[in-house]
Amino acid sequence: MRKLSVHILAIMALLIICVPFLSGGCSNTSHEGFAIYLTEGDIPPAQLAATSHIDIADHPFISMKDIVTYNAQTHELKLTAGAFENIANLDVPVSGRSFVVCVDRNVIYCGAFWTPVSSLSFDGITIWKPLVSHVPYIVTLELGYPSLSFYGGVDPRNNPEIMKSFEQAGKLITGLLIVSVDELPDSMKGYELYSWQENDQWQFTLITGTNRNKTLEEIAVGADVISEDGWVRVRVAGVDAIELVLSKIPQNQSVLWLAELREESAEQSSVNITLPPESIVNTIKEYAGQRGLDFVVQSY
Repeated sequence: MRKLSVHILAIMALLIICVPFLSGGCSNTSHEGFAIYLTEGDIPPAQLAATSHIDIADHPFISMKDIVTYNAQTHELKLTAGAFENIANLDVPVSGRSFVVCVDRNVIYCGAFWTPVSSLSFDGITIWKPLVSHVPYIVTLELGYPSLSFYGGVDPRNNPEIMKSFEQAGKLITGLLIVSVDELPDSMKGYELYSWQENDQWQFTLITGTNRNKTLEEIAVGADVISEDGWVRVRVAGVDAIELVLSKIPQNQSVLWLAELREESAEQSSVNITLPPESIVNTIKEYAGQRGLDFVVQSY
């Protein structure tokens, strides 16, 4: 077995990141690029911070050839069907199963595969084991389990060596544009649509539905985020542009067009969430119906 000498750096409440013990990393490095290895002997995730040396398996569990793309904005790995199936079939106890992220067999950081049925928390990087097979074949490098609030420390996922490796392989995506997406993901809570007027033009934001109330900042400010398997936030200007966005939503998905924020915002802003004139509302509503969407406009 190849032996990796590493320090485990605990930063801010046991942040789990592996760094090489020797300045040159591993000897006999290859040019395999990004890869995810299981640990030899299945070192439990809870013991990673106390482990000074890690043996990894002879062969990567996920190699560059198993990866279709990496989205640097959402940290999603789009995989081949075979690689996705290997993760789905991986034996992952409720206490997790450790992995090591390497570039050319040099350690970048450690993490753990985790099952979403686990009631145990984890403060490192996780890949959640998919419980069902679905297309697209995507897993996400998450911060913490069961949520980001359990994670402490810096984020190593977009390490420069990782970005360079994916870029050289032609598999790096820095962010998806709505025009390049064939279809947005299904959303259990549907989608929400917000509108406001700015510089004599109507602005629209489509965002993934949730049980919580949205803030004015996340509706009107910041870069678009399009996850192929999760969170979506897209802001556009004009009726033609929002119709293009709606055309990407799967049929029968629910879309709720809110006439106002669900709660008063303490933020001082010129943005006033409201509906456009009735003629514009009817035009967009008719288009959504033609696309087979469950489209509802909230009344004041």
